[in-house]
Amino acid sequence: MGNFRSKRETLDVDSSDEQASGYEEPCAQAAQASVTSSQSSERPKPVVTPDKVTPTVTVEDKKSLLVNALKRRYRIQYDAIQPIPYIKEKLYCVDKVFVEGGTEFYSGTADGDGEWVRVNSYRDIFTDSRIKSTRRIIKAEAGYGKSTVTLQLAYDWCNGVEGSPLKDVEILILLRLRQLGNVKSIYKAIKLFLVPDEPQIKSSDIKKIIKNCQSVEILLDGYDEYPDKDKRTGSDVDRIITNDLFKGFEVSLTTRYLPKDYDRYQTKRVRLVGFDEKARDQYIRKAIVGDDEDIVEKIKRALKTNPILDDLCQVPIFFVMFAHMTHENDNFQKLKSVTDVFRYMIRCFHNHMRNKSLDKNTKKHMSEYEVEHPELSNVAFEGLSSEHQQLSWGRERLGERLGQGFYDHYISVGILVEEEVAEVTNEMTAAKHIQTKTETRFYHKLFCEYYASFALVLKVAAARNATEVKKILDKIDPFDLQYLYRFSCGIDATAGSKIIKYLQGRKDGGKFAILCILEQAGEIDDGINESVREICSNVFFLSNSASQLLQRSSIQLLDIASKCDWCNDEPWVPGS
Repeated sequence: MGNFRSKRETLDVDSSDEQASGYEEPCAQAAQASVTSSQSSERPKPVVTPDKVTPTVTVEDKKSLLVNALKRRYRIQYDAIQPIPYIKEKLYCVDKVFVEGGTEFYSGTADGDGEWVRVNSYRDIFTDSRIKSTRRIIKAEAGYGKSTVTLQLAYDWCNGVEGSPLKDVEILILLRLRQLGNVKSIYKAIKLFLVPDEPQIKSSDIKKIIKNCQSVEILLDGYDEYPDKDKRTGSDVDRIITNDLFKGFEVSLTTRYLPKDYDRYQTKRVRLVGFDEKARDQYIRKAIVGDDEDIVEKIKRALKTNPILDDLCQVPIFFVMFAHMTHENDNFQKLKSVTDVFRYMIRCFHNHMRNKSLDKNTKKHMSEYEVEHPELSNVAFEGLSSEHQQLSWGRERLGERLGQGFYDHYISVGILVEEEVAEVTNEMTAAKHIQTKTETRFYHKLFCEYYASFALVLKVAAARNATEVKKILDKIDPFDLQYLYRFSCGIDATAGSKIIKYLQGRKDGGKFAILCILEQAGEIDDGINESVREICSNVFFLSNSASQLLQRSSIQLLDIASKCDWCNDEPWVPGS
């Protein structure tokens, strides 16, 4: 996260913005006048010679300082893209790896029906007259590149990229909402996380500068990871989303789901739908092999020979890892499910660390840490299954719980990452007394779901009946945490059969159960066999509105059913 100050060091952030939007800062001249009036009128005033006059720092001067400090911060972020997190020595600039995925906007009204319409570029989000608004929500599932889009926009702004809708914007504010728990003031957040090392800029200065700007673009990234999401805290973030603050500025919010409370009439909705074949080809050429046609074709053939993996690679994060790993190791081509992909990838993480270590004793511990991770799995599961999902933990406390050796290893591997966040225990804390602290999170939420699945498998396996299974799974929304379910089914067939039966009993859960069945590896046990029969006994509806993965999964499920013993005993068709 750049050169943040130490945990114990207090940032110079003034408290004038505690009620940020309603506060009008006293001018510097008035403050100076107050000091002067407190002195005796009989004392002679000192003569100030011209060479001792302190130069006046204007709002424009401070605006220039702020813009330069923001660009330095964003450059640190967009120059540190890691396609494969365990290879930390290979960092990329976002512009070298960013590829356009599919982008759509919702054409309907807030009260009526509508449809999703494709646009050509992420830039159309800001320029297409049909999406023009001061409020927009960019929605996508985990791994679809929401944060990467914001970093590309930051790159465009910092470098004045021709054709970018942000080229001439005066100020760009990009904030990671997961860092802002209990920080009510947007100006305070900007000071703490974007310009902490610029001593001449205080939060009150930021407020004044923004107030005097004609064009400000605000990107709020990761609402689904915001500690105060869907709470009525009165924070500036809430007021921005409901269009009660910064009405004249454009604001884009990225998230996995729609907030409960937002301005439905002013807000335009956009969604990212993943990589098509053209985007994949472009990424291979741009980020991996250039114009080496032989290698390009090798990677593309690896996808085409594995239809399940081909569909999974619509999800950008899966494709990026697949493309980089396939280029280095042919084994990646043989994987046939999300669980296989992650299991193999995690193995690569640990192998990479072992290969770098020369200490045999250390290698032994590394192998143990790779296989034995029950406490990390418990931590992940507790976080995802809590009423308000917890996706980060205090560094010291997590280190104590996992064991420092284990913790340090997973930080080194890249599965866990450390990040600076605001340490606010009381919302009335004056801004100048706020400190930052180090918290730890998974490299990506998908990693959290992967490790949580091991704990879920044990809980489901121990459940004595369907009622106990339901009690466990009712706390986990499958449409929010689909990979937690899929990983669990891929890790253990027995627990998977119980999970699939539960999904079949949920409204609209049958089709999702298909994806979980496809995670099964090796032989299908009796429970899975019966689940396949039950699902395939109903009529299948495959529409163009369904994802390609769901369509392909349905066809694959029918193929599995056609090879089962019960199917061969008698004539059978879906829905019979």
